[in-house]
Amino acid sequence: MATTNKSKKRKFVADGVFYAELNELLTRELAEDGYAGVEVRVTPMRTEIIIRATRTQSVLGEKGQRIRELTSVVQKRFGFQDGAVELYAERVANRGLCAQAQAESLKFKLLGGLAVRRACYGVVRFVMEASAKGVEVIVSGKLRGQRAKGMKFNDGYMIKSGNAGAEYTDTAVRHVMMRQGVLGVKVSIMLPHDPAGKIGPKRNLDDVVTILEPKESALPVPAAY
Repeated sequence: MATTNKSKKRKFVADGVFYAELNELLTRELAEDGYAGVEVRVTPMRTEIIIRATRTQSVLGEKGQRIRELTSVVQKRFGFQDGAVELYAERVANRGLCAQAQAESLKFKLLGGLAVRRACYGVVRFVMEASAKGVEVIVSGKLRGQRAKGMKFNDGYMIKSGNAGAEYTDTAVRHVMMRQGVLGVKVSIMLPHDPAGKIGPKRNLDDVVTILEPKESALPVPAAY
C-alpha cells in the first residue's frame, strides 16, 4: 500500500484491512482454480503478493494475461505506484493438507448436486490419505427438507485448544449458495509433524516425549583405602 507517515497501531490495522480485502477478492476471483491463501511480502523496492493455488496455470492465464489483470486491479484499488506491486502464483505442495482447497472442493461438489454425506466422506478420506493426523468436516443449513441441521464428519486425531490447536490445525470456512438456502462448510485439518517444516509444523507437540537411550559409561572404580 502507499506508504505515508502513520502510527504503529494504524499501520497494523491498515495492513490487516489490506490483507482481508485482498484475500476476499482472490477468494471470489480464483475459487474455481483451487485458491488456497495469499502471502504478502513487503520489500523496500516493491510489495510482493504470493497467491497459493492448486492450479497455478489457470491463475496465470494464457501468456500470463490473467495475473497481469489481477495485478492491475490490485494496483488501482490500493493506490500502488506503477511497478510497486508484483503478483506471483505458487503451487500448493500437498492439497490434501490444505483446508482452503478442500473447503472449496467440497463447495463445488455440493453445488454440483452430490449428496452431502458422500461429498464429506470423500473429502475426509482424501485428507487422511494425504498423511494428515486428523480431519473434521462440518456442514450446516438446510441439508434435506425445510428444517436446518448440522452434520459432522471426522476421522483421526484433532487438537482444537491451546497453542497446539493454533499451530497444528488448519481451518477454512465457506458459504455455499444452494437453491434451498445457504449452507455453511467448515473444514479443519490436523497437520502432521514435519522436521523440515514443509507439510506441517517443525515444532513437535508438547505431549510427545522422546526417551533417550542411556549413554554407555565405564563403572567408577572404588578408591583404595
